[in-house]
Amino acid sequence: MSLLGPKRLFKISLNLVRSVHNRCRIGNRDWVGYGVNGMANYKDEAQFPFPAVRFKENTKDIWALREKEKGDWKLLCCEEKKALYRASFCQTFAEFQHYTGQWKLILGYLLIALSFPFWAMIFNHYYVYEPLPESLSKESQKAQLRRMLELRVNPIDGLSSKWDYDNDRWKVDYFYFALDPSRKLRNRHQRSHG
Repeated sequence: MSLLGPKRLFKISLNLVRSVHNRCRIGNRDWVGYGVNGMANYKDEAQFPFPAVRFKENTKDIWALREKEKGDWKLLCCEEKKALYRASFCQTFAEFQHYTGQWKLILGYLLIALSFPFWAMIFNHYYVYEPLPESLSKESQKAQLRRMLELRVNPIDGLSSKWDYDNDRWKVDYFYFALDPSRKLRNRHQRSHG
């Protein structure tokens, strides 16, 4: 003989578990269908049009309407039909499939989040980084380029190979466009007029 008694004493019926499970969450609402996953929950969703439980809890008014509903529906007025619908469902299909405009809120949060790196960059530029060296100014870069040309740096295939030392200008038009676009336009204008 077992100390715990017969084995059938501890056998749990699945029907009993289902009827008790989640009862504290749904209150006295009716469990009317399977729903999304067989659990006692409510959600308006087009893929599962019939939720597992009704939307509202049962009250005296709703019980009276349900008793009246069992009779002829022609005796129900439009407001009573709407009240019966709203007792079972929170929203109509048109209501819960309508665009909510929530994308505007998400876009706003996204833009705010993306602005943080921009403000961090500005803060770093003014308060963290040291000023740029003088050698990065336009005048200094032009002087450095002129000095490299005078020293004939890399004459085979580099910078000096593109410079015409007899006419004191670039041999190829597209090369100096990156350095000074206005000069290219001036040279074209001078060639066409004279």
